[in-house]
Amino acid sequence: MMKTMNWGIVGGGEGSQIGFAHRAGSALDRKFKFAAGALDVDPARGREFAISLGVDRARAYGDWWEMLQGERSRDDRVELVTVATPNVTHFEISKAFLENGFHVLCEKPMTMTVEEARELVAVAKRANRVCGVNYGYSGYPLVRQMKAMVADGVLGKIRVVVAEFAGGFMADAADADNPRVRWRFDPKQAGVSAVSVDCGIHAMHMACFVTGQKVTKVSSDFAHGITSRELEDDSSTAFRMDGGAIGRLWASGLAIGRTHGLTLQVFGEVGGLSWKQEQPNQLLYTPLNEPTRIIERGSAGLSPASLRAGHVTVGHAEGMVEAFANIYRDLGDVIEAAKVGAQPNPLALDYPTAEDGLHSIELIHAMARSAKNGSQWTDLI
Repeated sequence: MMKTMNWGIVGGGEGSQIGFAHRAGSALDRKFKFAAGALDVDPARGREFAISLGVDRARAYGDWWEMLQGERSRDDRVELVTVATPNVTHFEISKAFLENGFHVLCEKPMTMTVEEARELVAVAKRANRVCGVNYGYSGYPLVRQMKAMVADGVLGKIRVVVAEFAGGFMADAADADNPRVRWRFDPKQAGVSAVSVDCGIHAMHMACFVTGQKVTKVSSDFAHGITSRELEDDSSTAFRMDGGAIGRLWASGLAIGRTHGLTLQVFGEVGGLSWKQEQPNQLLYTPLNEPTRIIERGSAGLSPASLRAGHVTVGHAEGMVEAFANIYRDLGDVIEAAKVGAQPNPLALDYPTAEDGLHSIELIHAMARSAKNGSQWTDLI
């Protein structure tokens, strides 16, 4: 049995939307120990918060560059670095850590541009390092059950995929000066898209993950419900996939009354599946001409991938932290295997890769081009 590996994070400081989920998820299966971090854009605040979480004072860094310099020469250096900073910084930080021999888990979107994404894929290959992208929702046990059922042909050939990530989290016009919201609509910090890259990208990755298909072309409409915003707060996209599936995506921050809003429906020749992130422990399965059945997380007869992803017995709820934990468990298994020259558990290879991150960036840029051209059908590059 391999010993627990040291882990560090850039970003995810006090008040972060995502920091706790990463810290808790990384520790849950005892693959990683939180050993170092540069947690905040304010160096003093970041150091203080890291120390309060139990990080040694010498490894509570003021910024990511200091962390890189401090960790790369240590015998007990961190082996995996999570990058949980604003979009515009992902490429530079991830590239630097990969080139210095660290494995990386980057928050989505992996980069701002397609060119950066391609380069990051190449850098990871040259360095022979793992580079994952945190599409954390793919860690839910019943999302992995959906993937297994599609792969096993339970639904027959997939005809239609409907993905949504629509909630009311961007609906308040008074949030114009809220720094946690404002940057998402600033092209210099967010890129070519706001709600589509912030939320829709999760739903699109899930559509690809579950079906095993890639998107080939899109027709997108980007809208501004709050007209002062530079980037879209609502979008609708029709898409086609390389396995023949027809797709539909709705991403919105204006859907007041929908709390989170991530859902995926997959319809094949002989059956359909429906999953909602807000009720993640149940999956609806409807065979052709038969009543709908409820599949419970952890119940007997589920796929090995789904059962491996569970942490508690059937009937007890699991959520976002456990889903993140499954991504970290996958990464830990892959890194451990590489260290001893072994093959990892095939089920660990379900983690979202840099290649998946590249596909998402190609997809977002195609959506943005389509929206600018009156929703014209646009091929991915």
